[in-house]
Amino acid sequence: MAKVIIWYDGACPLCIREIALMRRLDARHAIDFRDIAPANAVCPLDRQLMLARFHASEDGVILSGAAAFAAMWRAIPLLKPLGFIARNAFVLHLLERLYNRFLIIRPRLQKLLD
Repeated sequence: MAKVIIWYDGACPLCIREIALMRRLDARHAIDFRDIAPANAVCPLDRQLMLARFHASEDGVILSGAAAFAAMWRAIPLLKPLGFIARNAFVLHLLERLYNRFLIIRPRLQKLLD
């Protein structure tokens, strides 16, 4: 099984909490978590773009938004069924719409956790 790479904002309190949970669930260490908050972080895409949206790499393909979350879920046995359900185009479209709405309120949620 190919390793999944997750790029996350280590300066975001919301992101830190979520990644901490995912690390605990990733008992097989199938995910390579990479903090891109430092200015010198290596990113395959524009760093600001990657900080603005969740990104992952699965089988060498860079994914963004809901597709990136689904890739992360597929790498974690407990969440794998959700990840496979998200391969359905309708489900993925719905998750992407929800993710885009979440991005609107993300700054306010981050302030609450600071």
